[in-house]
Amino acid sequence: AHYAKDVVIWDIFRNMTGGFILGTFLATFLDARLDSIYLALFFTVFMSVVTVRTVLDIKPKPDKKIPSTANVFGAGTIIGAISAMMSVGGGAFTVPYLTAHNIDIKKAIGTSAAIGFPIALSGTIGFMINGWSETTLDSWQMGYVYLPAVLFVSIMGAFTAPLGVRVAHSLPTDILKKLFALLLVVLSFKMLFSVM
Repeated sequence: AHYAKDVVIWDIFRNMTGGFILGTFLATFLDARLDSIYLALFFTVFMSVVTVRTVLDIKPKPDKKIPSTANVFGAGTIIGAISAMMSVGGGAFTVPYLTAHNIDIKKAIGTSAAIGFPIALSGTIGFMINGWSETTLDSWQMGYVYLPAVLFVSIMGAFTAPLGVRVAHSLPTDILKKLFALLLVVLSFKMLFSVM
């Protein structure tokens, strides 16, 4: 749906995806060994800063551009790792990263959505490997992946994602930014309260 709206920046997709796959996969090994409260606190603080910047419309320097391929790959690795450890899609970090480099929010969202698939695939494989001892096919679980959830969330996402794309492209940019900021706040507090 984002591709049809021509808002996926494929150069960024190519440069970040390798980093995302690497970071996400490696983080699944770390995730099982870290206390989730520290990750939730980090996520909440980071998202609060992003939200304040968005609501106050603090803009990056006009000449700030996407950095080199190596830097984008590195950012992808870090974002992928954090996303896997917090069990969130990369969009929560990728969109602020791209908009901080003067990428239009609609293109940032579209590009982030495209990157979401390799993140999900890499994270799923990593969590299946790391939790393989927990596998019980009678309860439909492979590693740390609960198969019915994968199936039903995927089906619903296939129906609702195109609707979300249409809504995002019909809204003015300022409103879209504020809605994105509100979503980040809700995600932050949900994560914080879920581990307390």
